[in-house]
Amino acid sequence: MNKVYQNASAAIHDIQDGAVIMLGGFGLCGIPENCIAALTEKGTKQLTCISNNAGVDGFGIGMMLEKKLVKKMISSYVGENAEFERQLLSGELEVELIPQGTLATRCMAAGYGMPAIFTPAGIGTEVAIGKEVRVFNGKEYLLEMAFDADFAIVKAWKGDTDGNLVFHETARNFNPLMAMAGKITIAEVEELVAPGTLDPDLIHTPGIYVHRIFQGTQYEKRIEQRTIRKG
Repeated sequence: MNKVYQNASAAIHDIQDGAVIMLGGFGLCGIPENCIAALTEKGTKQLTCISNNAGVDGFGIGMMLEKKLVKKMISSYVGENAEFERQLLSGELEVELIPQGTLATRCMAAGYGMPAIFTPAGIGTEVAIGKEVRVFNGKEYLLEMAFDADFAIVKAWKGDTDGNLVFHETARNFNPLMAMAGKITIAEVEELVAPGTLDPDLIHTPGIYVHRIFQGTQYEKRIEQRTIRKG
């Protein structure tokens, strides 16, 4: 099975309006920059995006928000995006904010084939409204459903043509979890190598989870908040 695609546009060609997609990354670290740009250029709309955050104005998912391609955001943090805030307050954008651990575990559950999880996060808050609560050993837990995403789009440091992926340091974040969880997983990598090149002990995501892979270009790797220590 040939998993290699020429570029981002080819890899995302069949993502249709109304799709549910996961996008890896944390802040601006490890986000699939090429695929986001290709989706923005393609103009795929009415998307439900599952991502830890919503990018920033003019970059990352922020580009998709500016073109109003996103119908719903499912995230744990969205504080760096003024356009996101505007669309939320105006009622243009549906938003589901969930605890970060719950977001990660719902991704993991989808990858493991589990329909749901029980978590104490959110008990006694608005997050719990309308959801089932059970008591285990005297403690309340909230039922949360596993995500059901049509596509998972991730970014890795290195990958081989069989789809095995290696993530670099903190860019590992949500990427491995989401790579397991999509019905179709698309991986963009900084370096695409031949099978057998990667050390098997260093592979973070086995190729069995990855359906499409391509070597990306022109990564900006922006810093979301630059902090400089005063000397």
